Amino acid sequence: MQNTDQLEFVSGLYRKYGSDLAAVIEQQREFHAANRARMTPQLDDIEAEVTYLRLRELRPDKVMELGTFHGWSTTWLLSALRDNGTGHLYSYDRIDNVIANVPADLAGQRWTFTRGDVQASLDEIPRDLGYLFVDADHGRRFGQWYLAHLFPIVPSGTTVSVHDVFHGRKARAWSEGAEVVSWLEARDVPLFTAARKRTPEVFEALNAVRAELGIEGARGTTKNPMIWFTLP
Repeated sequence: MQNTDQLEFVSGLYRKYGSDLAAVIEQQREFHAANRARMTPQLDDIEAEVTYLRLRELRPDKVMELGTFHGWSTTWLLSALRDNGTGHLYSYDRIDNVIANVPADLAGQRWTFTRGDVQASLDEIPRDLGYLFVDADHGRRFGQWYLAHLFPIVPSGTTVSVHDVFHGRKARAWSEGAEVVSWLEARDVPLFTAARKRTPEVFEALNAVRAELGIEGARGTTKNPMIWFTLP
């Protein structure tokens, strides 16, 4: 189920924070250029921008990032917290490439990185999260694990984003994305996505707003398979 009310909301965020977003996009272009040899960015343009915008509006005290890879998503999340002037990011991954890539001035005192299997770190996860970002193992079993074990310790009403769900019209069979979509449908929880193949009308509408504001993405990428929803 697509939450159609969210399109108007997200469009309003672009207009509200457009100038700040433009500055972060330029920052991210420079960050990508400086680290091109050792970093493969994972988020496409609209999904990275919408993540930043939602964090600006929500102003969460604590954000959890599950899966950092080379730090592209990490720097977007930290940029939002920096621009809010408040909030702390708790990141988890089995590899620590992100440590060498995230600028020290951006990390500041607002970032805690934990290397290892998050399945063995549940006791360390803050119980008062305000935003959960998931971009890790996209297999079915991992999706089943965090639906059963992580979601229950995240407060109801928390905004969640999950990457790599809609690369096509439907989530891939036997994938994390399929598990999450089924979980949402069973609870009648609406989701929002700007995935080009899943919701081309949302993709086009947001691009129209971006064009109106003169916003061009940091990477020029257009798939945007991420979904957002609110935990029941």
